[in-house]
Amino acid sequence: MDIHTRRTIRRYSDEEVEPYHLMRLLEDASRTQTMGNLQLYSVIVTRSKDQKRALAPAHFNQPMVEAAPVVLTICADVRRTTKWAQCRQANPGFDNLLSFANAATDALLYTQTFCNLAEADGLGLCYLGTTLYQPEAIIDALELPELTFPVATLTVGWPAEEPPLSDRLSTDAFVHDEYYLDPAPEDIDRFYRPKEFLPENCEFVRINGKKTLAQVYTDIRYTRADNEAMSVTLRQALHRQGFV
Repeated sequence: MDIHTRRTIRRYSDEEVEPYHLMRLLEDASRTQTMGNLQLYSVIVTRSKDQKRALAPAHFNQPMVEAAPVVLTICADVRRTTKWAQCRQANPGFDNLLSFANAATDALLYTQTFCNLAEADGLGLCYLGTTLYQPEAIIDALELPELTFPVATLTVGWPAEEPPLSDRLSTDAFVHDEYYLDPAPEDIDRFYRPKEFLPENCEFVRINGKKTLAQVYTDIRYTRADNEAMSVTLRQALHRQGFV
């Protein structure tokens, strides 16, 4: 895989992802960085139609959840480490927000390493940004115990499409020398004008009846009301799972 040509894949062929192939990738990905060498993550592999159907509503019924041969849910997991400590006459203290942040970081590092390895083997992936929107639905579907929490979901399969490349901001927008430089309005223009004038984004604005691309994101895709409501459910789920 060339990182410059990687694509998000939402349509998959009927070809199976062989279990041995998937397990090799999952094992190889475990060589990624991890806090304290504790590997504060777990991966739930979903192949059955029934389980994919149970997960789909938590991801707003995006069709690739049920269509993909494999769905992976990567969880922040301090439960296993906690039980290890308890079984070895140690006193664990991982039922807190800091431990969730550490485990979530571990889980996301693992997720990205898996993505790189899987795409290098020719597999197609879609990273679902919906995992934290309705976490309790995922917790229920996967029967996740306390001190575990879903933080990432991937649909995995052999590609049946070759979509266009997504645009990316230039490094000027996100690389800062020595200290953070707060962007001025003219910097924002320089960073975002190329994205805003792409034909597909101009059409995106038009069909949504907005004046700017930013308005599509703030008024339709990621509204304040939705963000605040889902923040409430996120806190509730973190409390339920014993992290706050």
